[in-house]
Amino acid sequence: MTTDTRTDLLTPALAARYAATFDRETAAHAPQGIHWCLCTPEAATTGLGADGHPAGGGGFLPESPLPRRMWASSAVSFHGPLPVGAAIERVSTVLDRTEKTGASGTLLFVTVGHETRADGALAVSEKQTIVYRAAAAPGAPPPPAPPPAPEEAWDWQREIVPGAPLLFRYSALTFNSHRIHYDLPYARDVEGYPGLVVHGPLMASLLLDLADRELGRDALASFDFRAVAPAFIDAPLTLLGRREGDAVALRVRSAAGYDHLTATARLR
Repeated sequence: MTTDTRTDLLTPALAARYAATFDRETAAHAPQGIHWCLCTPEAATTGLGADGHPAGGGGFLPESPLPRRMWASSAVSFHGPLPVGAAIERVSTVLDRTEKTGASGTLLFVTVGHETRADGALAVSEKQTIVYRAAAAPGAPPPPAPPPAPEEAWDWQREIVPGAPLLFRYSALTFNSHRIHYDLPYARDVEGYPGLVVHGPLMASLLLDLADRELGRDALASFDFRAVAPAFIDAPLTLLGRREGDAVALRVRSAAGYDHLTATARLR
């Protein structure tokens, strides 16, 4: 198994910038989701591929002839808080790689396990699934939107329109140079999207922020999300949440009524 170990420091400056991005106040413990901004890939600019990702997986993720890469899902366990000022260590391991063929062609699924420690104590463990796809055919239409989600009752609802400043700030926080998030000609003409793409983990972080606003800091023991359909800049999104005992259902939903991202969580 391929393993990668990185270290970082959860500085007050990072915590303040993260809070500002989500229009929140800073606290002694950073909010759940900030771990995606720590121990980020640090490939040199000359080591980036045509899409802005580190070429060849950046020396850790497996190389693939399939050029389009996306974060498909994650299963996250929160074991303890991430205190501001803590020394961070993340150990990442490639657990599995599986090639499948479907209606959209050949897909490569790579499963990566991450363990994040704060001052030596396990704080977050995560199993992340990354999918690699073939390049978009020139002139190919974008895939159709999924059908509308069924009507359900929700306890919490928050409207948001992800604009360029939000996408820019999240790319900066995560040191993510994937061009689909800031380079419109590339996103449109090469990847075949109608606009700049909202980061999957940004949508997941918005749902974690919704839970934080409604349930309080560090309320979740686990958080599993799955990307369903891409969301695009300046298109309204609705963040939805519902508590069912110690379980929480969460959605990022389009104005047309279909889901971009679904999530389930468990309370501590």
